[in-house]
Amino acid sequence: MAIQPSITRVAISGAAGNIGYALLPLLASGYVFGDDRSVELRLLEIPHAVKALAGVRMELIDCAFPCLTDVIITTEPEEAFEGADVIVLVGGFPRKQGMERKDLIHANTKIFTTMGRAIEEVASPNVKVLVVANPANTNCLVALNEASRIPSKNFCALTYLDHQRAKAQVAIRLGVRPNQVKNVSIWGNHSNTQYPDVLTDGYISFDSGEDIPISTLMANDLEWTNDDFVQIVQNRGKHVIEVRGNSSALSAAQATADCLATWLVTGTKRGETISMAVYNDKGYYGVKKGLVFSFPCECRDGDWFVKTGLELSDLAMEKLQVTENELKEEREDAEELIKQTRFRSMSTVSTASLASSTSEMELSVPPRVLTSRI
Repeated sequence: MAIQPSITRVAISGAAGNIGYALLPLLASGYVFGDDRSVELRLLEIPHAVKALAGVRMELIDCAFPCLTDVIITTEPEEAFEGADVIVLVGGFPRKQGMERKDLIHANTKIFTTMGRAIEEVASPNVKVLVVANPANTNCLVALNEASRIPSKNFCALTYLDHQRAKAQVAIRLGVRPNQVKNVSIWGNHSNTQYPDVLTDGYISFDSGEDIPISTLMANDLEWTNDDFVQIVQNRGKHVIEVRGNSSALSAAQATADCLATWLVTGTKRGETISMAVYNDKGYYGVKKGLVFSFPCECRDGDWFVKTGLELSDLAMEKLQVTENELKEEREDAEELIKQTRFRSMSTVSTASLASSTSEMELSVPPRVLTSRI
């Protein structure tokens, strides 16, 4: 395993938000890293959320988790990330009404440049970083480019939530359990251009021991798999907001925990894959190099490996091109801002415009002002 039984130091940005609140018990209880590992939590937030975070710390202590050794709260990225083994970046800038996508990219590029530089300066050389805050793929790309000391394979953006959404929809459609649905694939961006794909490699593992391809089981239901299903998964986050009145938090936290556990501890079972947005340095499936792109991945010994050799349909290739184009545009927008501010201080983000509990993936910015170890 990549993380040996000992104290695992886990830093979480945006820890006072709804996703953080749902995620922290999963990290502290042994669900992610196992019962044989002690966990130290470093909770990173903006100053106005520190009081609420102190209350969360009290609750974590009151849970009396056997694995939890310490809880540190801070507004300093360097303090949170120093020597960290795992960093979960939930904090970022929320998309506000009337905000253009380019403006959102620029706001988060500033934040994740700061996050990446802090990781570069103080994190463990073997740190594993999972980016949850939206736009997750491009935020991840910005951070890993700033943290050149850390291997790009140590970074991942969360598309496991989309993966689980896809599994759940197929399970409902076929009348099976979600854990019987194997090898669905989320391709591309964590956005409504993503391509949820069950036909290329997906199969149902029946209790009898028989594995049957989903393409066989749904051969007469292609209108649903190619159209309705894709739109349901692509727009699920928006629909949750419309019905719940708030963004996905419980499901996002569970997906974050399951992604970390599979990536870093258990690995994938033989022949199985999960969806991970990872740095594409080899041009997998014809996708342009240099993007953080979601692929079907196998995990073992704390590393991910893109599953190669899958035969994609013409429709699938068209879908991949659409989401690739969006990611290239996002990268260009981020690079534009980085060039403009290359020699400027990245500590001038106004704290008045920040929030910690909006958008589908919880967002907040930790400026360098105050450290509070409680």
